[in-house]
Amino acid sequence: MSTNLKDPVCGMVVLPDTSLALVYEGQTIRFCSEYCRDRFKQNPRRYLAATERIDDDANEGRRIAYFTMEVALDRDIPTYSGGLGVLAGDMLRACADLHVPAVGVSMLWRKGYFEQVIDPDGRQRELPVNFKPGRPLRPLAPHVEVSIEGRTVCVRAWQYDLGDGDFRLPVILLDTDVEQNSEYDRSHTDHLYGGDKNDRLAQETILGIGGVRMLQALGYCGIQRFHMNEGHASLLVLELLKWQGGTEPTDWDFEDVRQRCIFTTHTPVPAGHDQFDWESVERVAGLPVSADVFRMLGGQEKLNMTLLGLNLSRYVNGVAQRHEEVSREMFPGYPIHHITNGVHSATWTCESFQRLYDEYIPDWRKDPAMLRKALNIPNQEISAAHTEAKARMFALVKEKTGRTLSDDALTIGFARRATAYKRAGLVFYDPARLVQIARTAGPLQFVFAGKAHPQDKGGKREIEHIIAIAREIGQDIPVVYLENYDLAMAKLLVSGADLWLNTPERPMEASGTSGMKAAHNGVPSFSTLDGWWIEGHIEGVTGWSIGSSATSDPQGDAEDLLNKLESVILPAFHYNRDRWMDVMRHAIALNASYFNTHRMVQQYVTNAYLG
Repeated sequence: MSTNLKDPVCGMVVLPDTSLALVYEGQTIRFCSEYCRDRFKQNPRRYLAATERIDDDANEGRRIAYFTMEVALDRDIPTYSGGLGVLAGDMLRACADLHVPAVGVSMLWRKGYFEQVIDPDGRQRELPVNFKPGRPLRPLAPHVEVSIEGRTVCVRAWQYDLGDGDFRLPVILLDTDVEQNSEYDRSHTDHLYGGDKNDRLAQETILGIGGVRMLQALGYCGIQRFHMNEGHASLLVLELLKWQGGTEPTDWDFEDVRQRCIFTTHTPVPAGHDQFDWESVERVAGLPVSADVFRMLGGQEKLNMTLLGLNLSRYVNGVAQRHEEVSREMFPGYPIHHITNGVHSATWTCESFQRLYDEYIPDWRKDPAMLRKALNIPNQEISAAHTEAKARMFALVKEKTGRTLSDDALTIGFARRATAYKRAGLVFYDPARLVQIARTAGPLQFVFAGKAHPQDKGGKREIEHIIAIAREIGQDIPVVYLENYDLAMAKLLVSGADLWLNTPERPMEASGTSGMKAAHNGVPSFSTLDGWWIEGHIEGVTGWSIGSSATSDPQGDAEDLLNKLESVILPAFHYNRDRWMDVMRHAIALNASYFNTHRMVQQYVTNAYLG
């Protein structure tokens, strides 16, 4: 495999023995011409990236750039808040497994989302993370510049590598905490989803515009597809317009940019799409293109980041079949498709089930579709693996709360972002009846977890409500709420629960993925018919539904939930173990085998990247 040195100004190949060279910060930098050497001397930082040796099969060989505001790489790297970031991390892990020539672009959040503390009354407090980057992150040499509120802001980058020794997939994390910036500008990459709308717009400028510039600076000159994971990165389309066609509108090739861009929307409600008034846009981000073109692409009344992405993307998709329908209603006339989400199988399968699959389904890590063979695994083996996972979760509960849960009770798990539409308290609609059900149909207990956004008062009230209910019925039905939900806790909960509960209002669940994670560990779902569960649900086979597929009816949903819990689920769990084990095996064979990111990435490659 040959490696070449590149001129940092023009990008042309230069030979190691060229006499046109200079030493900058201890590095010998070579040039193809005196012109390029003189340009470099005027602004060394701008051109420093290409002084690194470029492997033809590494940076140059990357064809897909995946932009996401958050990404879950490691529990100790606070660059994610919840489902969007976890999905992005799983997507990139599958790309690495499948040797998809991609590079991830995200942000280095030094103070993360927040550390959650819940007081005895259920009130959530948020504490900063104070993350200091180090290994396995490594700093990259180049710096690029973006304009924010008329100031030049310097952006640096860190790299995290996913994959094994055969193939590494780089994830580039942008960072403004550099000496050249003011204290205020250094803070742009402090808090994920923190601050006001101006702060958010500044962050999205760094991601979209700064991200494209950083890829150029790092030598990723072969990118053919720019994939925007939600609208946070949509400003990249404007940078591509300028990059491809120059500064004059007559030179812009809208169709060329459109052919390069992919847009995935995760938001099923209009209020969830980032929008900014034009006065703020001009003040914070400036006008990367002329005002009339900017408004043409992004919306006349306000800048709608989703609309901006839709207008310059060749392929647009929602994240479940039902979400495609909802998205088309929100954005009529746009050809929106769907690729249903998945989860990274090897990441979300607990140790005991990994060992089980390794024995009975040796190829499952490379080809999760092989998990359909789980139907051949003996019941007692699945039961033993689940018992081990349940013990691990109980140990966590004991560590966090001091509570000892019962091995024999049906343990229902509910863990996700705390917000009103997810209706965490729906199962407690009639506490007296729930207690009676536990006394007559069999014992049950609940394990909850999840953070509410600091500004989400409704989500915080949901947490307070669960804590209050726990005190009210705790003598009959143990209820625990674990604080500071993260990747490690999630893996223990989705594998250790006996039943995974999900009760969102319809149609507000774009996809949801926690039930997919549970299925990889043989845990069936009990969920309203929304998001992925419309596709994954077979009543009494892979789990159970709550209510109808029509618009949510809180009272009707709650009554159906309690009726099935009393007459179907608890009797099967306590008195018909063969029936229960059959549902567990089918959750693996039918749901885990399909709702995984290997299948999802293959669909993106076929439908979006190559189509």
